[in-house]
Amino acid sequence: MTLAIGQDIIEDAKRFNRKLAWAPRFKIRHRWTPRLGQALLQLSQCFPERHLQKRGIRVENATAAIDGLRVPLRILRPAGAIRGVVLDIHGGGWVIGNARMNDRLNAATAAACGVAVVSVDYRLALDAAVQDIMDDCLAAARWLLQGGLPALEELPVFVVGESAGGHLAAATLLRLKAWPELLRKIAGVVLYYGVYDLAGTPSVRQAGPETLVLDGPGMTEALRLLTPGMTDEQRRQPPLSPPYGDPDGLPPALMFAGTLDPLRDDTVGMAARWRTAAEVEMHLLPEAPHGLIHFPTRMAQLVTARSHAWIGERLGPYIAVRPPSIASW
Repeated sequence: MTLAIGQDIIEDAKRFNRKLAWAPRFKIRHRWTPRLGQALLQLSQCFPERHLQKRGIRVENATAAIDGLRVPLRILRPAGAIRGVVLDIHGGGWVIGNARMNDRLNAATAAACGVAVVSVDYRLALDAAVQDIMDDCLAAARWLLQGGLPALEELPVFVVGESAGGHLAAATLLRLKAWPELLRKIAGVVLYYGVYDLAGTPSVRQAGPETLVLDGPGMTEALRLLTPGMTDEQRRQPPLSPPYGDPDGLPPALMFAGTLDPLRDDTVGMAARWRTAAEVEMHLLPEAPHGLIHFPTRMAQLVTARSHAWIGERLGPYIAVRPPSIASW
């Protein structure tokens, strides 16, 4: 499918990009920088969740407990019947973020698609190795797919990941191949501008200071800081770098990347690899930077609308349920 991206949408994106060029870039060069970012994020979340209440979204918490791990989860449940479940893995360069940071986007998905959204509060790389982070996401997926929420057990599951969360989503799916009966329960995957090759694709290695949102010159070094003591060959071993894994058995996928995003080669390569085994719809969006779905542009509206429609198309055959509150499960 081709998105109808008219010149008016492109001009709107260009206008916003001119403003974005004045904004500071996301850098991972010192440990104190992401700690400050995380503190500011948590401070911004001290306010009441009135925007969720207005949408009729109910917030609940759960814990995925499996193989000795206990991973906190944040669950957004829409008003009315539920047709499916989304497992959301947030972005933030593995070093900032939490399960609450995507509430606005997750609430919109819950309301538009009639799904419960389960967001993973995985450990961050400031205090945990990338393998530990991957283990948290795998534990959350296994717990959910094995009936962690019994009232939703028979509903289709979708996995959504953004940026570093895209990497974690793809790595989780590759690792789920060890449990094929669980992998088969996943109806689809939505990946926004993920970083998949941890040794750095050409567009990452060539990123310059004019890069929007991300610190172009520091991107390759940031990947090395994430994987200390490894060679590039070791960084490219799957599932650490998902494009080098075997995609056989993976579910259908919807992928987005922007032409102004230095991670665009990651998505193009990941889509080509994935497409050898499953249906893939991939959109390379003109004049779109990293993080585009968070920006007040018509391009972002178009992308989220397509994501909702894509999930809805795959929910068609399923019967909705009205589960009790999670506290009673």
